[in-house]
Amino acid sequence: MTRSRRWPVPFISVLVVYAVLAGLLASAVPAKDGVRDWTAPLLKGGWMAWTFPTGMFFLTIFALLSLMAVWEYASPGGNPRVGVLRFETTRGDRLFISLLGSAFIHLAWLGLVGPSLWWALALSVVYAIGVFRYV
Repeated sequence: MTRSRRWPVPFISVLVVYAVLAGLLASAVPAKDGVRDWTAPLLKGGWMAWTFPTGMFFLTIFALLSLMAVWEYASPGGNPRVGVLRFETTRGDRLFISLLGSAFIHLAWLGLVGPSLWWALALSVVYAIGVFRYV
């Protein structure tokens, strides 16, 4: 069996693990009077404010890195390419640039607009698509 035909199993496995862990994380969200408080701490007295959004953030980063590993296994990156920034990048480099830029987009959004980050998320997805296409 060739490499290109074996990638769907690990790819689907990563997505299933992501969905199961996201469901477990969502079920751990505390409820008060029957209403879930999505920003309440999941661990009382912990060293970090582990809330549902924080957990999903780290879970998503893990899933992206895992999916990148599956993609690299199924179709090795080969030669780096030169994009708009005029330096060579691989897929892993472009993922790192996307994640770093998205962090700065979210921080700027928090500082300039406020705590509602849905538009920052949409802007980050557009930014990541642009990085993977043109960088």
